Amino acid sequence: MSRSCELTGKGVQSGHNVSHANNKTKRKFLPNLCNVTLISDALGQRFRLRVSAAALRSVEHRGGLDAFLLKANENELSMRARLLRRQIVKKTAEAA
Repeated sequence: MSRSCELTGKGVQSGHNVSHANNKTKRKFLPNLCNVTLISDALGQRFRLRVSAAALRSVEHRGGLDAFLLKANENELSMRARLLRRQIVKKTAEAA
């Protein structure tokens, strides 16, 4: 499983540890990933996603998983999240 957020695409970044003597050694900056269960109101189901803590705050701020996915850019989402987004769009179109 890759170390990237399924909703925002945030992944591993690389950089340097810099000592007081300005020696540089390579290091990785890992995203703060959490395994969470989010509920879709439109579909009435629960989904387990591997999401960064920042994305989890964004989901809460936008008013839930459905609102986040409808507003999200599709090429940032994982394949699973894209499929979920399409299902939500289809379900909301049927309801309207």
